[in-house]
Amino acid sequence: MAFALLKRGPSNFERAADGSMTLVEHIRELRNRLFRASLAIVVGLIGGYLLAQPAFDLLKQPYCRLPGMMVDGECQKFLMLAPADGFILKLKLALWIGLIIAGPVWLYQLWAFIAPGLHRHERKWAYVFVAIAAPLFAAGAALAFFVVDKGLAFLLESGVTGADSQLEVTRYISFVTTMILLFGVAFEFPLTLLMLNFTGVVSARRLLSWWRVVVFICFAFAAVATPDPGPFGMTLLALCLSLLYFVAVGVAFLNDRRRGRGKEIYAGVDDDEASPLEVD
Repeated sequence: MAFALLKRGPSNFERAADGSMTLVEHIRELRNRLFRASLAIVVGLIGGYLLAQPAFDLLKQPYCRLPGMMVDGECQKFLMLAPADGFILKLKLALWIGLIIAGPVWLYQLWAFIAPGLHRHERKWAYVFVAIAAPLFAAGAALAFFVVDKGLAFLLESGVTGADSQLEVTRYISFVTTMILLFGVAFEFPLTLLMLNFTGVVSARRLLSWWRVVVFICFAFAAVATPDPGPFGMTLLALCLSLLYFVAVGVAFLNDRRRGRGKEIYAGVDDDEASPLEVD
């Protein structure tokens, strides 16, 4: 029955009275864009496979800087628990790199699918937010690599095996990539606040009123996320997140002033007249 309705020419699913895209057309467009995005990821996976070894050489630098790991100018090898671990790890790195290489393509396909449903000003600010998101994620990833580089020795020295212990390769790379992803996503938090402000969900004054809670959350998150239990890595991450929060609040104040938010509730009220509105 449903198949027969879909095959019908003048069906309500196939045509819209106002000329807009119907459900079937949206599904077809989604299928086409998913196919293009998947094809780009496959091409990026091939390039990532060629770049997997340089990426691994970069990620293993914190391990090579550990005491006793450099012998005759060469870094000691990792432990491997299974013969296929090295190949599987190379495929994982290739997939990560492939997603980064194909990022402009699959992000564009995602954007091209949702953009027709947005207003012109919403599309303009979406371009700005996407352009800011990439540098923020890169900054978080760089900070994560720096924190791992400084905190890895402390973790091993605090254990019973000592800092000169060999590590298992898949768990080490998983640890480093998880830290990079965690820090990168954490650096997107101020951008989320700006999106809430630009869409009119929350005002800059309300965002600023949360500063004590936000700073506490930043330090609590940093204490859990950083591998180094010492104060250095935790304080560095917490200060960076707090600074980004206050920068986002400052931008929100400029946006509210540009749009005249906060003044409309006092329209028609003299300077010496109390506002009849109740304050939350």
